[in-house]
Amino acid sequence: MNAHKHTHSHGNEHQLGWALILTVLILAVEVVGSVLSHSLALIADAGHVVTDVGALALAYFAARQAHRPADSMRTFGYQRAGILAALANAAALLAIALVIGIEAYGRLMHPYRVDPAPMIVAAALGLALNLLIAGRLHGHGHDDLNIRGAWLHVVGDAGAAVGVIAGAVVIAVTGWTPVDPLLSMAIALLIAAGAWGLLRNAVAVLMEGVPADIDLDDVVRQMQRVPGVRGVHDLHVWTVRPGLIMLSCHVTVDDQSLEDGLSVVRRLDRAMSERFGIGHCTIQLETTGCGTTELYCELPCACCADDHTAGTAASYTSARS
Repeated sequence: MNAHKHTHSHGNEHQLGWALILTVLILAVEVVGSVLSHSLALIADAGHVVTDVGALALAYFAARQAHRPADSMRTFGYQRAGILAALANAAALLAIALVIGIEAYGRLMHPYRVDPAPMIVAAALGLALNLLIAGRLHGHGHDDLNIRGAWLHVVGDAGAAVGVIAGAVVIAVTGWTPVDPLLSMAIALLIAAGAWGLLRNAVAVLMEGVPADIDLDDVVRQMQRVPGVRGVHDLHVWTVRPGLIMLSCHVTVDDQSLEDGLSVVRRLDRAMSERFGIGHCTIQLETTGCGTTELYCELPCACCADDHTAGTAASYTSARS
């Protein structure tokens, strides 16, 4: 399985490299088209593509950094480099959406002549290349926020290109130029919506929140169903990166041998992996512990300090990589 993940991460890196090269090509096409057409929608999209180039370069760098092994200073390695890149991507997207919206408002107040022919050509080429990039990235971002952030950039560009083409057709047929800044505002909203979801997910990971698809009460119920488990407390579940979920807790059991305790931990580990996809569990067994009202103990857990030291305790760590 390690070999599979290693190959998968290198595949992500390869896809990001190709996406970066093709996005630079899109930028060149749209810059030329925006100069020739004077279209704000195309200029706005070209500005968005500039952000895409930086975002993809950052995502590519983060993907390479994620391969670096753990060391004495970073015991989880560099696996959160992709989360930081996703956070930067989201912030850049929100900023560019704001700039586009402000400029579009100015164009509505002061209409500008637009030539639709270069708009259509540049946007059509951009759309074709964006669809190619999106197809290459699709399927790689389900468990990687870094790839997902790059994919959102590309999809946003593809949607913008469709809008630019539609706007150019309207201008060519009717001569109604306000459609150009109105489309720009729509593009800005599309960008902002995707960026907000990405930002929220990245912040949730950095804040070490419980993954959205895991019910902590259900985790406790499943653990208490394991034979030999009397109680669970000091429970924490968080994400190191999407696809790598961690759990730590204290489990109260009857006084028993270490071999019997290890058997309990193995059953708990199997239950957590099969039910919730939790790949790394650190479980401390105790013969006494917090009361039932102290399931999620505070840090530091002053209420539990005496109980934790009073009973027999043994820690076990299990990992599925």
